[in-house]
Amino acid sequence: MSDQPSPSQSPAPAPQPPQQIQLELPINLDAIYTNFAIITHSPSEVIIDYARVLPNTPKSKIVARIILTPMNAKVLHKALGDNLAKYEAQFGPIILPTGLADQLFKPPKPE
Repeated sequence: MSDQPSPSQSPAPAPQPPQQIQLELPINLDAIYTNFAIITHSPSEVIIDYARVLPNTPKSKIVARIILTPMNAKVLHKALGDNLAKYEAQFGPIILPTGLADQLFKPPKPE
């Protein structure tokens, strides 16, 4: 037997390097500051609504909405985790304050 592939067997294609996408940052693109996010999901998408909550202001407005596939949300989750780990390695741990976030996101007390 020969180690050469038969004419009916073609060698597996060589793996291609990942393509790099060139992104253009428009000069007139406005940056949006947010300090609050609400995340919801359906079976086919993850929705992140961003708002700016100001002290002593009872009402806030959503300033941006991002809709992702669940897979892209998972990739974003990994990228955020990687970047926050690098940030903390360079600048030290990020300390989460107690207060509003604890009130909003802790589970209800059992009755």
